[in-house]
Amino acid sequence: MLTATDVTAAGASSRAAARAPQDILRDQLMTELQDKNPGVVLTHLQEAVNGHPSLATHCTSIARALGRAAVRIYGATRAQSYARPVCDTAFASGVMAAHS
Repeated sequence: MLTATDVTAAGASSRAAARAPQDILRDQLMTELQDKNPGVVLTHLQEAVNGHPSLATHCTSIARALGRAAVRIYGATRAQSYARPVCDTAFASGVMAAHS
């Protein structure tokens, strides 16, 4: 799994280097959601937050965005089946918001 730090350290473009780590992480996870199930993506989010505690303040908004995207990809029922307590159940909140 790549983290926001890995992207900037790997010589990302100056545009990407100027972006905030949480924005880079969110975009990476959204891209990953296209190929992997939300459970895997949520695990990577939790690992990123555990490895970089400064991302914790952004965890909820990222998880909600992932929940909304998961509804678009998997439908509400299937997306909800992947919900678990990552970032105070924000993923589940995102699923419910997108389903409403």
